[in-house]
Amino acid sequence: MSIYDIARPLLFMFDAEKAHNLSLLALKSGMLPRIDNIFDPILSSEVFGLHFLNPIGLAAGYDKNAEVISALSGLGFGFVEAGSITPKPQPGNPKPRIFRLTQDEAVINRLGFNNQGLETAARNFDKRPMGLVVGANLGANKDSTDRIADYVIGMEKLAPRASYVTVNISSPNTPGLRALQGRAELEDLLGRVVEKRQSMIDTGEAFFPILLKIAPDLTDTDKADIAASVLEHDIDGLIISNTTITRANSLQDPQQTETGGLSGQPLKNISLGVLKEMYQATQGNVPLVGVGGIQDAEDAYTRIRAGASLLQLYTAMVYKGPYVAAEIAKELAEMLRKDNFANIKDAVGVDTPL
Repeated sequence: MSIYDIARPLLFMFDAEKAHNLSLLALKSGMLPRIDNIFDPILSSEVFGLHFLNPIGLAAGYDKNAEVISALSGLGFGFVEAGSITPKPQPGNPKPRIFRLTQDEAVINRLGFNNQGLETAARNFDKRPMGLVVGANLGANKDSTDRIADYVIGMEKLAPRASYVTVNISSPNTPGLRALQGRAELEDLLGRVVEKRQSMIDTGEAFFPILLKIAPDLTDTDKADIAASVLEHDIDGLIISNTTITRANSLQDPQQTETGGLSGQPLKNISLGVLKEMYQATQGNVPLVGVGGIQDAEDAYTRIRAGASLLQLYTAMVYKGPYVAAEIAKELAEMLRKDNFANIKDAVGVDTPL
């Protein structure tokens, strides 16, 4: 039994959002000991032009304002993604808006892109530690009259300060946002962000990767359209996937009736299925980041063999503790060696035929 297993019942006595804020405070104050970010070389890889010491990243949603990037770098993550960040500050949806489904090892949230806006995020990104891959997850303001412009503005501000940017059009908690996953809207969105990146490069900015984060609740037509658009516009990576609005009959916790996006264990097989389909739809030509229901090394290894080059987690920290990424990385290296892989990249997609 870990120290976190002992502390968790006490932490779970607090409202979920208050517990989240307490964890941020603990990181800011240095209460969580840093661990050595020295990982087995078998986990090292180059993905969309960036070097990752290990493939386990922190998903967006935890550090919305890039406040604790430095502290998070000491928990064993290979990379960290901050956000979602909108151009203007916004409070998000009314509280309560985060619910633990403890019996299902899941979380429902309907936060609604609550964050302090681009100016605050930019100041915090300027203080990020060198050598750590840090992504900026971009969102659109709820009251925006041109949501695509919000992504362009966010990219212009944060791309020079981050390792990569993620265009997040997959949150279910901003009305109408997921409509940007439709073919015509997506073509417009990707066209404008890629055009803006090129103009930034033309004026002296270094190249930066653009990733697209998608929902798991997609039709077959949606998936085909997204794959085609991503390939056409040379988008550098796909993050698969955000939370789901579906509710499986297997859910046990009474809070399952809350509205919002569901994450954690019930999302695992849904997200895995979409990952496999998008790996096939893109013919393995677009690096994929697998996220959703990953809480141990077996989950991580399954996602890599299905087609993921990188992984992200968040809900696993709620149930497994702050050092879960380091634990997964250690065991994942052992699994790769046991199966005689020389490097993690050699295992990507081996279980998904093209």
